[in-house]
Amino acid sequence: MASLYIKNADTADLAREVAGLLGTSKTAAVHDALLHRKRMLETEKRTSIHDRFAAWRAAHPLGEPTGLEADKAFYDSLNDEDDD
Repeated sequence: MASLYIKNADTADLAREVAGLLGTSKTAAVHDALLHRKRMLETEKRTSIHDRFAAWRAAHPLGEPTGLEADKAFYDSLNDEDDD
């Protein structure tokens, strides 16, 4: 039988907390977390970078154009500079 010893105290505490929330053992909690992460990584590998960026842009659209012009006067106003 294989065993897994978690040497990092913070990680062991986190595994204990997650196991408590799930009502399972620490081993089952770690197994579920690793299985979930593995599936996410496999999905990312199959998805091209272009598709991932397109999905991100769809989830985070740009705001509507304001119609304001960002000219020299605008940038000068950001620094409280007088008109030149």
